Amino acid sequence: MIKVCSFLPAVTQMIYDMELQEHLLGITFECPQVALQEKKVVVHCVLEGQNYSSKEIDILFSESKRTGKSLYYVEDGILEEIAPDIIFTQDVCDVCQIDTECTAAAVAHLEKQPLLISITPNSLNDVFENALTIATALEREDAGHAYLSSLHQRVNKVTSAVVFGKQPSKRVSLLEWIDPIFNCGHWIPDQILKAGGEDRLSNPSGDSVVITWEEIVHYDPEVLVIAPCGFTIDRSLEEIHLLTEKEEWGRLTAVRTNKVYVVDFDLFTQSSAGTLVKGIEVLAGLFHPTKMQLPAELSHKVKRLQSRKVPSK
Repeated sequence: MIKVCSFLPAVTQMIYDMELQEHLLGITFECPQVALQEKKVVVHCVLEGQNYSSKEIDILFSESKRTGKSLYYVEDGILEEIAPDIIFTQDVCDVCQIDTECTAAAVAHLEKQPLLISITPNSLNDVFENALTIATALEREDAGHAYLSSLHQRVNKVTSAVVFGKQPSKRVSLLEWIDPIFNCGHWIPDQILKAGGEDRLSNPSGDSVVITWEEIVHYDPEVLVIAPCGFTIDRSLEEIHLLTEKEEWGRLTAVRTNKVYVVDFDLFTQSSAGTLVKGIEVLAGLFHPTKMQLPAELSHKVKRLQSRKVPSK
């Protein structure tokens, strides 16, 4: 049997989605809960278990990127015990997850050298192709095709309702971080388009970047989605005052019409194909509620931020 380690949560999720988890032996501390209960944790982060503010996290990661010193480390003994045939790693973001370079250094001493496969999507189509890459590496290409077929059917259902249904595209802004403010990038603009929206402040197929509050005020989104990378709804609400206390907050169209939503990060910044499709379904329900109902099983991952009842520090 092919033995693998997944050094990024998105790959772990897709392996489980395709029911190929018998091959998976090692994971990271950020992987889905079901994997954490069953698999050995190989990768940790020096910030693990800490409660830093958004600003502090940004400073720490920026310093890590500037100095080239990784915040992640590998449990050498566990990795040697597993002796994987394949390790899935990534190069989308060298601060959000352990990257291929750090992984290569960690496995250099192993007697058995694993194949390193970098899963590095830029667009939504790339994410779908990644699923097939994973399944093919595990010699289960059939599972990959079945998985993608099901997901494409769900996406087509959304686009048929809101895009081909000639619903006016919503002017959207989705924020990946709030201190400093980051727009959304990579595959997230694709998700927004599939759901019947358009984010002109985004960076399709590229990195998310810092934008100014003045840009958001000038753009004046009809729908504002706040989903900081790695943050659940509750964690985001702890710092939502950084936006709601801004002088121009109440002037935004999204605020005045009660269309500001705080959403769990994994629907957008965890690049597993099935999770991103859930994100599309959620966005469609927020953008066009008369055409697409918010899936009941995902309603707990969304909180509408009432303009008159905004949390304050």
